[in-house]
Amino acid sequence: GHVVRNWKVRWFVLLQDKLLYYKIEGGKKEHSPKGKILLDGCTITCPCLEYENRPLLIKLKTKTNTEYFLECCSREERDSWALDITGAIHAGHPVQVQELHRKKNSFKLLENISLHHIVERMYDSSTGIKLTHNLEQGNRYKETFTGSALVDWLISNSFAVSRFEAVTLASMLMEENFIKPVGARSTKATRYSDLSEQFLDDSTALYMFAESSNKSISSKEEVQFNISELSGTIVKQGFLVKQGHKRKNWKVRRFVLRADPAFLHYYDPTKEENRPVGGFSLHGCLVSALEDNGVPAGVKGNVQGNLFKIITKNDIHYYIQASSKAERAQWIEAIKPLT
Repeated sequence: GHVVRNWKVRWFVLLQDKLLYYKIEGGKKEHSPKGKILLDGCTITCPCLEYENRPLLIKLKTKTNTEYFLECCSREERDSWALDITGAIHAGHPVQVQELHRKKNSFKLLENISLHHIVERMYDSSTGIKLTHNLEQGNRYKETFTGSALVDWLISNSFAVSRFEAVTLASMLMEENFIKPVGARSTKATRYSDLSEQFLDDSTALYMFAESSNKSISSKEEVQFNISELSGTIVKQGFLVKQGHKRKNWKVRRFVLRADPAFLHYYDPTKEENRPVGGFSLHGCLVSALEDNGVPAGVKGNVQGNLFKIITKNDIHYYIQASSKAERAQWIEAIKPLT
C-alpha cells in the first residue's frame, strides 16, 4: 500500500500499456479496478531484495518515481510476471523484447569473472548474502542460505543475467570449495556429476560458506607450458564445460583457441592469474559433435546435449559441452581447419 504500508491481496491484469489491480471480495474480483500502473517509462527490478523476509518481490518504478512492490506466490510465477511486464514496457521496441527473451535463456558468463571477488561481495555485512537459521527434517542449521536466495542475489548484483547462468556460477563456487551444501536436500544433489545438477535453485536446499573459503586455495602442481605454444594468434575464446580426466566431474573452463602454432588451452576462471591449467596441440586431432539423445560412451554423469569430442594424436579423449548447438558448431568449425 502507498498510505498504510501493509500488504494486500490484489487481482492483477496486464494490458499492453498498463497493469490493472482489483480488490477481491467473496473470492471474486470487483468489476472496476482499484488502481492502475502505467507502464510507459517504468523500470522493473526482479529479483528485488529490498525486503529481507520477502524474497519473491517485483519492484516497479514509474516515470514519476512512484514505487510499487508486488509479491508473488512462487519464484516461477515471479519470473514469469517480470518477463511479461518487461515485454509490455518495451512493447514498442520489438528488438528489445527479442533481446530480453534471449537473455532469459542465455549462457554467457563474464569474461573477467573472479570467484574471489564474488565471495568478498557475498560476505559484505550490508549488501552480501543474508545468512539465516534454517530448519530441515528436525535439524537446525545456523548461518545458512538457500539455493534460490543465492541465485536471486547473483542476478540482483549483476553477476548473471539468467537463473541458468546463476546456477552455473553457484556450482563453480561450490566446486571450488567457497560454499558447501548442508542438510539432506542439497547434499544429495552433489551425487550427480553434472555441473548443472550439483547446485539446486531451490528454497529448501541449504548452503553455507565453506570453512576454507576465506583461505587461499592450495595450488595444485603447476602444468608447464612452452612459451611458443602460447604465442599463437587467438582465433576464438569463450566459456565451455569440460569433463575432467581423473574424477570425471564437469567444470567450467575458459577455452582459448590459437593458430600458428595450433593449440587449444583451457583456463580456470576461479584463478586470478592468467595461466592455463591444461592444453594440447591440435595437430593430428579429430573433432566431432556427439549425439544429443542419451549419454555417449566415455561421458560420465547425467550430461546431455551440445557435446563434442576432441581426440588427440596420442588418443587422449576430451569431452566438452557448449551452451547451445550453434555454439558447438562454431567451435567445431573453428577447430577443424587447425587439425
